[in-house]
Amino acid sequence: MTPTLHLVDDDDGFRTALARLLRALGHEVKEYPDAQAFLAATPTGAGCILLDVYMPGLSGLGLQALLAERGVTLPIIFITGHGDIPMGVHAMRAGAEDFLTKPVGRAALSQAITRALERNARERAAAQAQRQDEERLARLSPREMQVARLLAQGLLNKQVAFELGTTERTVKAHRASLMDKLGIRSVAELARLLDRAAPP
Repeated sequence: MTPTLHLVDDDDGFRTALARLLRALGHEVKEYPDAQAFLAATPTGAGCILLDVYMPGLSGLGLQALLAERGVTLPIIFITGHGDIPMGVHAMRAGAEDFLTKPVGRAALSQAITRALERNARERAAAQAQRQDEERLARLSPREMQVARLLAQGLLNKQVAFELGTTERTVKAHRASLMDKLGIRSVAELARLLDRAAPP
């Protein structure tokens, strides 16, 4: 999937010029005159956001906070003509990839975009891997999941049987079945799988 740079800035001249530069550098670019237009488009997929701070209506920092509430993980690069240090610190602490001031240098902008896109690729890959792990675990029966969790805690078959009020033979059968369904061969793999699939 080709990443898209979402450029949100109410300065039409700056936005058009920057979009032209980014396209000349080989990027896919979408432009938005304000935060509301960006929200209305509900962008999905790979990419990042190039965001102005001061805009009519919802500010760039306000949009950043709203996107965080909604679970949108596109990295944000702020580009502003009127930024200050406290504002930049606030934006970075809230998860921004970078905070650049206009006029922004091509090298600094390119480096920030590269970092943002690499971060987005890592986060998307991790999210996809977690979804796959969750899908694998969904194959287990409720009883098999109970056995899996106890095994992952380091309990022996007989200890699992005691905890669940069943026989060791039954636990061994559940263990063999769940290992087969998950395509794994050891308790260590099982523990890692359960850990990865757990919500942060």
